[in-house]
Amino acid sequence: EDLLAKRLELLAKMNSKITAVAVMMNANNAVHALGWQKLEVAAPLLKLNLVKIEVSGPDDIVAGVNTAVSSRAGALFVMPDDPMFFNYRARIVELAAKHRLPDFYWASEFAEAGGLMSYGENLRSSYRSAAAYIDKIATGSKPATLPVAQPTRFEMVVNQKRAKALGITIPQSALVLADRVIE
Repeated sequence: EDLLAKRLELLAKMNSKITAVAVMMNANNAVHALGWQKLEVAAPLLKLNLVKIEVSGPDDIVAGVNTAVSSRAGALFVMPDDPMFFNYRARIVELAAKHRLPDFYWASEFAEAGGLMSYGENLRSSYRSAAAYIDKIATGSKPATLPVAQPTRFEMVVNQKRAKALGITIPQSALVLADRVIE
């Protein structure tokens, strides 16, 4: 949740016309409740109003996006590190596109699925690091002696194809920060 304020800031820079952001969070994920508190502190500094959208399962995703639309949110911000959201990313991206909602995520896989933008750790790199960690344990290292691994590589991905479909011009300042731009 340390990156939440940064993600919200990047979303605000992406489109300065956005004043309200719908934040989709898993009601069953305790980390999301902590993250919401961090977003509540960051939002006023960015002159953003937040709309809290709690979903409890995949069947709530459609209603959640509909709530974002009915609340007149200018963007959809999906809370990070949730397996349900990751597993249903194609559905979330599809619904955001259907309702012409700019959408922001934590993993590049969402932007690759058609979402507008993502910023977060490189999951493929993290999986490789986890495999190396497991290998050390399998070859005799004691888990207690291994250092706690933190992500070291973060990436921002911008989906220009989606931006064009939404009629959004991503500022050059945001494009320069992007590690990857999907055309």
